[in-house]
Amino acid sequence: MNVLLILIPAALLLGGVGLAAFLWSLSTNQYEDLDGEAERILFDDDQPGRG
Repeated sequence: MNVLLILIPAALLLGGVGLAAFLWSLSTNQYEDLDGEAERILFDDDQPGRG
């Protein structure tokens, strides 16, 4: 039963850290352009004539 005194606050702390990281990623627009970076790997950068 004493282990719950450690595990419950640890779980709450880790959940709070995860929530804070998620809210930070929302506020810094990390989810703004999901397709652009995913498709960027498909294009060759060394082809002549591409921007």
